[in-house]
Amino acid sequence: MARLKASRGFTLLELVVVLAIGVTMYALLLSAPFGKASAGDLKAAAREVASGLRTAQSTAMATRRDALMTIDMESREYVTTGAPMVRRLPSNIDLKLFTAQTEVESDHRGSIRFYPDGSSTGGRVTVGSGERKYLVDVDWLTGRVAINQDE
Repeated sequence: MARLKASRGFTLLELVVVLAIGVTMYALLLSAPFGKASAGDLKAAAREVASGLRTAQSTAMATRRDALMTIDMESREYVTTGAPMVRRLPSNIDLKLFTAQTEVESDHRGSIRFYPDGSSTGGRVTVGSGERKYLVDVDWLTGRVAINQDE
């Protein structure tokens, strides 16, 4: 009777298992945020802030009363008059608010006010992560909301 020698090497099943583990680890590594938001997430957050500002302007014009968008930069939350639900932005996005001194409530909380004629106190919300930033500007005279990418 002849004995078969054990071959040196790996079986196909062992190779497939190792490759599957490698692919899984690679996918997890690429999806980890590393503290920075992706370009798409950043742009989506800027659009969401702009939408909230436009909602506040529309509410002021429709109700003929002042309307606010109040932003808490620390908790990354905002609320608008007419939409009482508090909205939250992702935690890996940084917010900065430049607004009229009369609208500043604290070091990390302030508002942009819209008037019934569509005008506003004006201001800027900077939505950023790392070096990338979007500037959501509100014109004080017209109340126009525009998103610009900071170079």
